[in-house]
Amino acid sequence: MTDSGLTRAQLRAPFRPGRSEQVGIEVECGLLDPATGLAARYTGERGVLAVLEAVLARWGGERQEDAGRLTGVLRPDGSKVTLEHGGQLEYSSAPAPGVGEAVDAMRAALEQLADLVGRFGLALVPGGNLPFDRPAEMEWVPMTRGAIMRAHFAGLGAPGGRAADMMALSLSTQVTLDYLSPGDFTRKLRTQMAAAPVVSALLVNSPIQHGRSGGPLSHRCWSWLRVDPHRSGVIPPALHPGVTPDDVIDWALDRPLIHYRDPAGRYRPAPRRSFADLLRHGFPDGTCPTPAHWAGHLDQLWTNTRVRGTLELRAADGPPYPVIAAVPALWTGLCYHPDALAAAWELLGHYTLAQHRAALAELPVLGLATRLGGDPVRPLAAELLRLARAGLSARVAAGLEPPHVPGHLDPLDEIVATGRTLAEQGLRRWHGEFGRDPARYVAAHRI
Repeated sequence: MTDSGLTRAQLRAPFRPGRSEQVGIEVECGLLDPATGLAARYTGERGVLAVLEAVLARWGGERQEDAGRLTGVLRPDGSKVTLEHGGQLEYSSAPAPGVGEAVDAMRAALEQLADLVGRFGLALVPGGNLPFDRPAEMEWVPMTRGAIMRAHFAGLGAPGGRAADMMALSLSTQVTLDYLSPGDFTRKLRTQMAAAPVVSALLVNSPIQHGRSGGPLSHRCWSWLRVDPHRSGVIPPALHPGVTPDDVIDWALDRPLIHYRDPAGRYRPAPRRSFADLLRHGFPDGTCPTPAHWAGHLDQLWTNTRVRGTLELRAADGPPYPVIAAVPALWTGLCYHPDALAAAWELLGHYTLAQHRAALAELPVLGLATRLGGDPVRPLAAELLRLARAGLSARVAAGLEPPHVPGHLDPLDEIVATGRTLAEQGLRRWHGEFGRDPARYVAAHRI
């Protein structure tokens, strides 16, 4: 037992296995002005707050607030519409039994949201980042924890130097999967962590930032390299063949907490000490960490797979709307079929932590030309796609997916076959048919 009274069982509680394998999808989008491509502000008649109020009025649901300000809506069907710090809108699906149902629900919701957003004279645009804004000129969403986070990252110096870009500009498409037992946890987490740099390199899609091109293919992944390396990127023990929840718990205990809620429910900056140290000595106000603080701490760890009661896959940039379904299809095909999962680990499990970190540092610029441990990523991506398609086809044969689901991978197969990533395709259009005009960019990419 720790000094605060938290037992090991309480620390393990958020890692309780699920009862079935479900699929969740999270899609982050910008609310962009169709003429300028700039993101909507939080306030104003055409602001993000007005859009959220309209979501609540149209579909009903539960308000989510921070200090009395609306920051999200929990919809009656279990899905959520919430805000990121720069005003990015995130749709989170309710868990579904397969890719087919999750994608259908996602498309219906995003198309409904796009119609609503259009009534405000705005465009709903997914992708890898907000391409035309600058954080210094944006209005931060008034979330109490956001100000605490910005102060934390600024206090890190160079290791947190790109946090403002990440918080204000980044977009992604994330997938949430389940694990059903300790052994299933081990097999899935190690494979997901091993595959992360390959998937990231395959899906780079944020080549324009601050209205300029010519730099990284993924400004989002490039920014994550300087967002507190203690809590992003690789979980080192997750690359071990026998990783357990206790290994992840011990790693998380050694990370510092950024913010916590006091007994009155107000967000407070945490002391710059590890969570384990807070368990021993408590907070400055004399209180001790609770299970809710531990759950909040796990939410403040933004690794390529975020581990809690589910496995949240965060490595990839968000693709354009027609390609979004490829992301849950890829991860589900790999992780929800035992043969595909085992083969993917056999393919990637021998690369070292240093090799992973080197690849994560290279891929924002090199994309599919990245090398992992001296091996080119492109053929590794091709093999992952083959395994994922086999896994999805097996799920179709078992009646777990509709027959069209393996086809969601077709755009990724084309990327591997041509060697042209979404970022490179986007740059060609930006300098060609779009004539570097934000209005044409928005018109082509809006839902």
